[in-house]
Amino acid sequence: MYLRNRLVLPVILSSLAVLAGCGNGASSFINPIPPPNGGFSNSNLNGTYVFSVAGTDVQGAPYAIVGSFTANGSGGNGQGGITGGTLDLNDPAVSAPVANAAINSSSYSVGVDGRGKATLSTSSPFGTIVLDFVLQDSSHGLVTEFDGNGSGSGTIDVQTAGASPVGTFAFSLFGTDVSSGFADPFASVGNFTVGSGGALSGLEDFNDNSFPYTSQTLSGQIVVGPASTPATTLITPQFGSLTYDVYSINATHLKLIEMDTFGTLSGDAFSQSSTSVPTGALAFTLSGAYPSTTAPSAVGGFIVTDGAGNITNASTMDANLGGTVSNAPVIFTGTYSAGGAGRYTLGLSSFSAGSQYVAYPSSAGLLLLEIDPNGIMSGVAYPPQTSTTFNGSAGYGLNFSGVNLNAAVEVDDIAEFASSSSGATVTGVIDENFAPNGGPNYGLPLNGNYTNPDANGRGQISANAGNSTNSTLNGGFDITFYTVDGTTFPFIETDNGQVAAGVFLVQDATASASAAAARSHMFVVQSPVSSRAARWQKKK
Repeated sequence: MYLRNRLVLPVILSSLAVLAGCGNGASSFINPIPPPNGGFSNSNLNGTYVFSVAGTDVQGAPYAIVGSFTANGSGGNGQGGITGGTLDLNDPAVSAPVANAAINSSSYSVGVDGRGKATLSTSSPFGTIVLDFVLQDSSHGLVTEFDGNGSGSGTIDVQTAGASPVGTFAFSLFGTDVSSGFADPFASVGNFTVGSGGALSGLEDFNDNSFPYTSQTLSGQIVVGPASTPATTLITPQFGSLTYDVYSINATHLKLIEMDTFGTLSGDAFSQSSTSVPTGALAFTLSGAYPSTTAPSAVGGFIVTDGAGNITNASTMDANLGGTVSNAPVIFTGTYSAGGAGRYTLGLSSFSAGSQYVAYPSSAGLLLLEIDPNGIMSGVAYPPQTSTTFNGSAGYGLNFSGVNLNAAVEVDDIAEFASSSSGATVTGVIDENFAPNGGPNYGLPLNGNYTNPDANGRGQISANAGNSTNSTLNGGFDITFYTVDGTTFPFIETDNGQVAAGVFLVQDATASASAAAARSHMFVVQSPVSSRAARWQKKK
């Protein structure tokens, strides 16, 4: 029987993301590229996993979904079984939020390259939901929704039995505020400490469609228990009380989804074991909209801190602001200062996407949010860099989420590729979905070249995706990536056709779920704001 291990939490945040479902059946795996260190199979997905997806539905509205399922690890590279699970979803274009929808007997398959599909038969109004994923190892993977009812990105993580939240957590949520009748981009970061009886206290910052609300006092309660347990609440002076469901991945990592009709936010909470800004080079990516809420944007680079409140002139960034791409890294500087318990404010100079940010340290890095009135950018600065290398003979799993500027739609991709050290080439397979008016495109060939990271750890990949008869919307991508630890490479897209952000990860099919789960896995960067989704009007 699957492990529920679910928490319920109402918070003072708001936003929106949406999912609709009814999916196609699983397709065969085409031209898999096995990673050099061994092949994947269904046995790499064995146990209970928490998954999340957020993006745009077929009507152009935002969506969010968080749930868990139990996979039986059987069937080789054929069909494995999913024995049960539950999910929560919110799609105001279709229905009121649906909590605790059952996942009935379902199936999945994992190819030798770590790409796989889970076809979930649910009791929700959306019926069958298809998840396309690529595994990093037995504990973690990257996910795209892959049916004809929506397109979005997220993660999949093995769940630790009986884990309850204890201590202090920093969180980052992104979505849309629909209180005005329209879907406006909305984001929040903050922290809370779990006290006696599940009482919560902390701080929270918001950016609501470029209107910042800073350093809000947060209070509430978190309740651990079955679905019938009354929901927990988090309350702030500005936005009041909103309701969230929370799925515990382990004692240091939670998944959150808003479950009221005010809007939907979704995201992650990570343990805040330290309240200090780390010293060193921190690879970062941010996405959202800048300089206005109709210009999808993504920026990335390195924040270099000196441990004395300064962001040094060794800090550099790349920018894709609505399709206008910087030709070379931009040098920026700044300062950071404590602004509360476990909260910092950043003042930035010569930064291409805003001048003021708030940062909350966490086990997964600095959770960042723009708090000036010029845009809405959200993301993460990873822990201090420990490697500037790119393994030229590894297998990698990749996911990105963004906006195709020509079609004006959200686009989400899953890929697996292998690199060659001798020829500086990459070859692999890519899957793409987009919405609205899109449809899944599975198993396209991926071919390109990479440049080794420079002394700072900045590299690039340029790849074609597709063939003469079929291709992705953009026909491929140019990305600029940033090294973190030799296994994690956040990136932004730096061509003129799309604005996107994502991550690729070194794969290891042999890592045990327990050993791999001990690593901290950062959530997938939220998609830049889609102007179509931002103008979507809520059903009356």
